[in-house]
Amino acid sequence: MPLVQIDLERSLAERLGPQISDGIHQALVDGLGMDPTDKFQIFRTHEPGEIVFDPGYNGVERRQLVSIQILMVHMYDVTTKYAMFDQIAKQLEEIGIRPDDLLISIVENGFEDWFAGKSRS
Repeated sequence: MPLVQIDLERSLAERLGPQISDGIHQALVDGLGMDPTDKFQIFRTHEPGEIVFDPGYNGVERRQLVSIQILMVHMYDVTTKYAMFDQIAKQLEEIGIRPDDLLISIVENGFEDWFAGKSRS
């Protein structure tokens, strides 16, 4: 059960929030083989200037920053994680968000670290 936290400028969330949500979710379904009903996302919106980044870090030309942090169980190999990264970038590029403007990170833990309502995950 990944928990996805998306930090982005408020204006971008207002324009594309539902498409961003759907694109990230579809990328997790396609890239990780995740259950389509497993959708847990938190959008955190920011005013201009509240997200600070180096526009040239790692040799790219970053115009804005959309930070996507995925908290998930440690069970996927590196190849699968890279496929998920590629799927997220592809899905979001289709709605006008450049891959160079993305920062995606994974935080992993164990099954024992989750509670999702009536039963343990």
